[in-house]
Amino acid sequence: MAKDLKHSLTIAGHRTSLSLEPEFWTALQKAATKRNLTIAGLVSEIDQSRAGRNLSSAIRVWILNAVMTGLL
Repeated sequence: MAKDLKHSLTIAGHRTSLSLEPEFWTALQKAATKRNLTIAGLVSEIDQSRAGRNLSSAIRVWILNAVMTGLL
């Protein structure tokens, strides 16, 4: 089983750490590049619409939805 990767970034003016599986980090990087955003910029967008989920879960769901709708 792949070990989660932990990254620190700043969103909405606050430092935070995220743990995601390597495959999700790769997908997040691809999505950010495709949208001409930094990872922190994309995570900030996801953060604003996460509807009560923790941030790591919200990112996974966002990536899943992006794959299912053909955005990734």
